[in-house]
Amino acid sequence: MGRVSEHTPSVTEPGTSVHAPDSPDAPWWRDAVIYQVYPRSWADSDGDGVGDLPGVTSRLPYLRDLGVDAVWLSPFYVSPMHDAGYDVAAYRDVDPLFGTLEDADTMITTAHDLGLKVVVDLVPNHTSSEHRWFQEALASPPGSPARDRYVFRDGRGENGDLPPNNWPSVFGGRGWSRVTEADGSPGQWYLHLFDVTQPDLNWRNPDVREEFHSILRFWVDRGVDGFRVDVAHGLVKKPDLPDWHGPVGLYDTVEAVGDEDVDGATTVLDHHATGASPMWDQDGVHEIYRGWREVLDAYGEPDRILCAEAWVQPLDRLALYVRSDEMHQAFNFEFLDCRWDAAQLRGVVEASLRTNDAVGAPTTWVLSNHDVVRHASRLGLDQSLPRPNGIRAEDPQPDAALGLRRARAATAMMLGLPGGAYVYYGEELGLPEHTTMPDRFRQDPTFHRTHHEVTGRDGCRVPMPWAKDEPSHGFGPGEDPWLPQPEAYGELAVDQQAGVQGSTLELYRTLLEYRRRHRFGHGGLTWDARCSDTVIAYRNVSGDGARTLLVVTNTGTEPVTLPEGQVIAASGSLTEDGAVPQDTTAWVRLPVADE
Repeated sequence: MGRVSEHTPSVTEPGTSVHAPDSPDAPWWRDAVIYQVYPRSWADSDGDGVGDLPGVTSRLPYLRDLGVDAVWLSPFYVSPMHDAGYDVAAYRDVDPLFGTLEDADTMITTAHDLGLKVVVDLVPNHTSSEHRWFQEALASPPGSPARDRYVFRDGRGENGDLPPNNWPSVFGGRGWSRVTEADGSPGQWYLHLFDVTQPDLNWRNPDVREEFHSILRFWVDRGVDGFRVDVAHGLVKKPDLPDWHGPVGLYDTVEAVGDEDVDGATTVLDHHATGASPMWDQDGVHEIYRGWREVLDAYGEPDRILCAEAWVQPLDRLALYVRSDEMHQAFNFEFLDCRWDAAQLRGVVEASLRTNDAVGAPTTWVLSNHDVVRHASRLGLDQSLPRPNGIRAEDPQPDAALGLRRARAATAMMLGLPGGAYVYYGEELGLPEHTTMPDRFRQDPTFHRTHHEVTGRDGCRVPMPWAKDEPSHGFGPGEDPWLPQPEAYGELAVDQQAGVQGSTLELYRTLLEYRRRHRFGHGGLTWDARCSDTVIAYRNVSGDGARTLLVVTNTGTEPVTLPEGQVIAASGSLTEDGAVPQDTTAWVRLPVADE
């Protein structure tokens, strides 16, 4: 379960500027809307039930028409797929499951021809245990240069039978595994903060740093426009690797799922680790990213970017990742983690803008991704409860209609904000989580390492529905995709929504087109007088200076009256007299007198 924040940051009074407009010539990434494709689940070209790069390429015109600026692809590298590709065995090649390196080149070229930039995932905290470096480390003795590329340590206890410390894995169980040495004797232990097949790299080793500089250059030379950096806050660990009894979890709170630690206590995993933790958000990560920024800046304009997946609190710690000589973007998970509460959302929006403004960076908004319950389902749950890590049939089920209504409103509120934004595949269709998936289909290592106590992330990774009446709803020519699609996906398929007034897909297209045309991502933000404990209302002066957009989101029961102006879009039907009802967002172009 994810945490529910009880803290609501303070906000300024309506009429006070919160965020000034960006420069008219600001680079592309400061206001880009980037669409996340999970390659396994987006389009299957060969009928094996798994999405692939030719499938991605075939569907890129859809993204052009949707109105996004770039596509981010989750890993497609060579991998044994113990963690859906986040266990990389070779960073400079494509796994045959997804195609070939030539297929990647074709995908990048096609995207560019369509006016889309391409961002790829980079996984630097760990490799696969099948990576040649780790295999070399296993064949080498303790203290060797090969072992120094990873975090190997002698065990504790009389015979080294206990792990070096009490750290658990985020996926459940111990964070250490013991190897058998070449002579057959029990040997050292290696750290894996995730799956046992994902050994952590030692980022104090210069070989590791140079290798990733080379990997960055390899993909930029092939035309890639940026990198989303997995577990960006985890690369550096405290040198003495001390025991730790505080928060350890990355995505969600997971209670009592670890093995007993060396002190005999059961470790409790928690959410949003901070700089106090010896395995997360150590200051040494920033030197690494300054080096990466130098590599990318050497290519000149347009900028090649870095986006941090960093589950870090408080917001001023997160802002350190997007200083001018480090990363360009960092996902705003504080925003994603907000409950459906106007006061809390408004507080996080203002705190995020002000904190990032202090370091000259845009804020990067996000509501869903491949690691969390889709927001069309999450917002249909009891908002007083923590965010779950997956939903099963025996769990409380979301209110589907309520969740979709709130999801549409939340998205409309988000896309009117200044800064960048990420959209997760299928959210533009209003796709819900698969909440009744039979356990036999589950592949997330979290589910298996916690002995089924934690559901995991499979429910948000279900293949995309393109056409209601085709096999696997148009995902591919086969009937059986790698994860089963819920019954609701047929009615939500692209061919059921395209061109249909009021559909979620057409709502996204309208919002994205208007946002892009008037550069509201480069705009400024001022709170409107309609703000209250149940209403979020802000004015965004467009980046081209030609428009003032009023965005009103109502989370309360009383309708909110709109001023005179043109309603550009609304996430749901307005009342008969044009007011904004509960769980609805409206975009209003204000008359010149009010601008």
